[in-house]
Amino acid sequence: MGLALERVCFLGVVFLISACAVKKEGVKNLSYKHEGLRAYENAKDYDPTTKKATYKRNFFERHFKRYSNSQDGNTKDQPLDNGMRDSSAIQRATMRPYQVGNKWYYPTKVDLGEKFDGIASWYGPNFHAKKTSNGEIYNMYAHTAAHKTLPMNTVVKVINVENNLSTIVRINDRGPFVSDRIIDLSNAAARDIDMVKKGTASVRLIVLGFGGVISNQYEQSFNANSSKILHKEFKVGESEKSVSGGKFSLQMGAFRNQIGAQTLADKLQAENPNYSVKVAFKDDLYKVLVQGFQGEEEARDFMKKYNQNAVLTRE
Repeated sequence: MGLALERVCFLGVVFLISACAVKKEGVKNLSYKHEGLRAYENAKDYDPTTKKATYKRNFFERHFKRYSNSQDGNTKDQPLDNGMRDSSAIQRATMRPYQVGNKWYYPTKVDLGEKFDGIASWYGPNFHAKKTSNGEIYNMYAHTAAHKTLPMNTVVKVINVENNLSTIVRINDRGPFVSDRIIDLSNAAARDIDMVKKGTASVRLIVLGFGGVISNQYEQSFNANSSKILHKEFKVGESEKSVSGGKFSLQMGAFRNQIGAQTLADKLQAENPNYSVKVAFKDDLYKVLVQGFQGEEEARDFMKKYNQNAVLTRE
């Protein structure tokens, strides 16, 4: 009888532990629901007294506050701009073309004041305290963002066109690698424009500066419209007018016969005097190269006009 009772108690304990584990796992799955590679939606702060989502504070933010460990490195308590990396070597490395899946991305020239429209998403806890594409430690409490092609440390104003709220971020990562997304914001930046609950928002980006500095020409609007925390993270000063990772070239054709290659080169040069067209002999072929494109879009426009199968390269 005693042995049977012990078995019953043991099975009961096992059942209870299993039930708790299943329940906990179910909560975790709901909390980690995501809609894209790096965009999280419905990250809700749960109020145990009302058993409702308050939306006041991200679930993961509360989790990190309560269960911070050595891996976190007290990132939230560190100065929000102390990790910026801005060397010429890093800039060259992060401006090289790169491939994700079957798609190539070409970091390209961008001008001060240039504007871009698209969909923004945000990312946070799963990447918090981990390295970004340029080697910084990602801090979801700082105003940073990921962009597929903008130069690292480009400073961008982000306007939520759905509610007219805005914030400022510094590019320190690559992404988001979802076709309809233009930028991936940190948790802090997403909160500024009230898009945490929804997960995405239609935005307009305006380039304010480079090298982590807001250009002097935007000083007045920055001082008038920015929060205290943004003033702590960003400074106004001299900024370049544009940044480029290098010019682009197109290989328009490859010939075994030099005469055929030269004929095409002469035609392209006559019709496009603003570019440099030359014939280069390599790998037993005469290759016709068009050089001097300032950006990928400019080169692709040229391809559409002359040869869709041209090969795009970085000079």
